[in-house]
Amino acid sequence: MRPGIVIQHTGLPDRSSELVRCDIAGVVGFIPRARWPEGASAGDFLELVLRRERDLWEHPDRDLFDPAARQAVVGFFANGGDVAHIFGVCVGNEDELRTPVGAELIFASLLDRLRAEEDIALLMVPAAAYMRCELDRKGGVRADAEAIYGLLLAHCREMNNRFLVLDAPRGLHGAPLLRWVAGFRQRHAAHASYGALYYPWVFDGDTLAPPSGVIAGSYARLELERRPFGVGWPPANHALRGVTHPEVELDWEEAGALAEAAVNPIVIQPGRGVAAFGARTLSADPNMRYVNSRRVLNLVTEQLRRDNEWAVFETNNPHLWDVLERDVAFRLDEFAGGGLLVAGPEGGEYDVRCDRETNLPALRDAGQVNVRVTLRPVGTVEHVVVDLRIGDDALAGGA
Repeated sequence: MRPGIVIQHTGLPDRSSELVRCDIAGVVGFIPRARWPEGASAGDFLELVLRRERDLWEHPDRDLFDPAARQAVVGFFANGGDVAHIFGVCVGNEDELRTPVGAELIFASLLDRLRAEEDIALLMVPAAAYMRCELDRKGGVRADAEAIYGLLLAHCREMNNRFLVLDAPRGLHGAPLLRWVAGFRQRHAAHASYGALYYPWVFDGDTLAPPSGVIAGSYARLELERRPFGVGWPPANHALRGVTHPEVELDWEEAGALAEAAVNPIVIQPGRGVAAFGARTLSADPNMRYVNSRRVLNLVTEQLRRDNEWAVFETNNPHLWDVLERDVAFRLDEFAGGGLLVAGPEGGEYDVRCDRETNLPALRDAGQVNVRVTLRPVGTVEHVVVDLRIGDDALAGGA
């Protein structure tokens, strides 16, 4: 090449990361003291990464995990799940898990591991639903699973991209179930949108199990079948595989009362099989009422975090602000085009700002750059209203 100036054309660097997956599951189980591996202590755990059900049955350590966790793996893959991590936590006895402090101590190492495994998006702990559940003389309900559920909900909120599928405690039905759920939602209001509760338990032939495994598999199947934006679809009204019948057969009035109380009912649909007929989180916030709304927000939050990690330690100036605003807006346009964000009449109900107004001198002096994102995730259709008119007025008015 001769000396001088050479002109060539290159593309701009691609700073975006791959689309975050929201279908990878984590099944948390218990290993009782009698089956602890040699040298293990309370709180130690074993992890297997599974791509199919057979991977579990072929593993030499399969019998260390509790039956509920193994059954959840079966249900997950039967319903279309693709990847699952199963964790077995060494537990001496249930008393260690009945208080928030005890649960936090036992789960400390596991939570550290889960923080490092960013791709797990669905969590379940089916064995917790077998723990003691009692009614007192005044009608109050104490479920020992609550300490674990509360801990994992808080963890999901911490991670932003994680969602907990909860099982109703064993033997809890009717009015006591509704009372417990109402109290649980109040006690854990700060992170209630990061979980959804399903009832009743389900049978596969003669085997009764908590429903979280089949429900999580249904979540994953719906997302994978409608990729890349399947997370925007409500995970409900789809036949559950590997389920012959629910433990309690609910009529539509009972199912409606449960859904209003943020309990997602599992019902028999004649001619279609067994299906979850609800898609509500445990949150009382109308903006986070539906599972798909929460999970879309989880996806957007995690995607923007990963996309923009490159900006750490960059020079904090207007040029950086322009680049961040453009990149974030481009990603949101992609999500809106995929139906994940609500589109308004003038382009969309989402907005991105990164300028002098969002980055005041005090923030810049603290080493922060602030990108303000406003958006509305998609919701869910729970009711189809048909306005049926009969008579001449209907013909004249175009019913």
